[in-house]
Amino acid sequence: MSMQTQSQSTQNSAFGDYQIQGFFDELVDQQGQPRPDAAELVALIEQLPPGELQRRQQAIERSLYRMGITFTVYSDAAGTEKIMPFDIVPRIISAIAWAHIEAGLKQRIKALNMFLSDIYSDQQIVNDGVLPRELVDTAPTFLPQCMGLKPFNDVWCHVTGTDLVRDDTGAFFVLEDNLRCPSGASYVMQNRYLMKKNFPQAFRASQVRPVSDYPARLFATLCEMSPPDIEDPTVAVLTPGVYNSAFYEHSFFAQQMGVELVEGRDLLVRDDVVYMRTTDGLQKVDMIYRRIDDVFLDPEVFRDDSVLGVAGLMRAYRLGNVSLANAPGTGIADDKVIYAYVPEMIEYYLGEEQILPNVPTYVCFRDEDRQYVLNHLDELVVKAANESGGYGILIGPHASQAERAEYARQIEANPRNFVAQPTLALSRVPTVTDDALEGRHVDLRPYILCNKDDVWVMPGGLTRVALRKGSLVVNSSQGGGSKDTWVAAEPGQRVASLQSS
Repeated sequence: MSMQTQSQSTQNSAFGDYQIQGFFDELVDQQGQPRPDAAELVALIEQLPPGELQRRQQAIERSLYRMGITFTVYSDAAGTEKIMPFDIVPRIISAIAWAHIEAGLKQRIKALNMFLSDIYSDQQIVNDGVLPRELVDTAPTFLPQCMGLKPFNDVWCHVTGTDLVRDDTGAFFVLEDNLRCPSGASYVMQNRYLMKKNFPQAFRASQVRPVSDYPARLFATLCEMSPPDIEDPTVAVLTPGVYNSAFYEHSFFAQQMGVELVEGRDLLVRDDVVYMRTTDGLQKVDMIYRRIDDVFLDPEVFRDDSVLGVAGLMRAYRLGNVSLANAPGTGIADDKVIYAYVPEMIEYYLGEEQILPNVPTYVCFRDEDRQYVLNHLDELVVKAANESGGYGILIGPHASQAERAEYARQIEANPRNFVAQPTLALSRVPTVTDDALEGRHVDLRPYILCNKDDVWVMPGGLTRVALRKGSLVVNSSQGGGSKDTWVAAEPGQRVASLQSS
């Protein structure tokens, strides 16, 4: 092994002077030795001739262009379509660590589903003083129009993407929840396909768990959560259209599941039933996997200027004539202030302590927390409650005095809109640069499917990587990319083959 900690260094063609630098590295330990599940991969990389790793990286980038795996950056002047950046060195997670993650995510989703059922009905968690009423009433993502909704089997979040980070001790924390229209699962599938082609020996030897059954499991979940007593439900994927940043994913999963990809103009509601226009006439739709935001779903109920949704959709949904995944209203659980109360939700609804802890969070709505945040802006990461994609974030240690002053002004003007967290030393994974491997910070988004009887966690997920040196921002819209995530199988668990993913 030829990596260096701060006190040791050796040379080789691939790693050169790879430095751990005190961070938790996902492939090697602080002594520069490969972690047990990464031994085969590290050995293969070390055996590659000079430049071979970069050559394989370039081959993958060419494949991405040919495959059209793209996303749209709306912050660019014209909404630029870009190839999803990908790094060839995978992240590897041990079976023991994954078992802990899986248990924690299942617990969390159960509590969040119970919270959503409660908050849109009796609001007992508010009445009992566990969650301040003002936080709910002032949340932009709380939709009074959804009060009294009863999704089948009380399942609100059928598909969830929960973002995790790992600190310098190797402990995992929940960074945020994504319960509305979580994206990125298609990149997991394509990343795996590309990795098998480029590292078949290491992939086979590493005993990696498969992700290839995600589309089939997604389809089964959607069918099971369709209106009852329908033998062969018709499922459709509702997209805003080709200009949406995640349109590639919408079309990918429609194709993988063998269902129709529709826009709002392709649907209509007649006699409180949803129909899809086809070349053979109208066809009844039973389940809609919606990939548009809540407020655009139905101009009769939410935004009356929406041309993306379907007039009458919510009426059909309330009457039980169609299912929606995820249910409208789930965005309240994505609010970063509400996130801070998930540990209390777990205890309140399940009578359990959280398995996967939140990142310690200061809620500026609380006077004591706000004062601490204002006095320590140079140490903290400050986040706006309902921003996403890496926007609305102040990384205090890297910000200028003027930037911190501006955030202080915003916090004092609207404290409900901000939370703050300590700056974690995020774990890193070796990442290909022009002529060597260097550590880059990562997070992880596993995907969770929930139906009436079960919660299933994809064994892996989207590892997002901050490709810019020293950056903590992993979002693709902010210069980040992705990696394949290998979860090591325990004895008896199914292992991915080179023919499947």
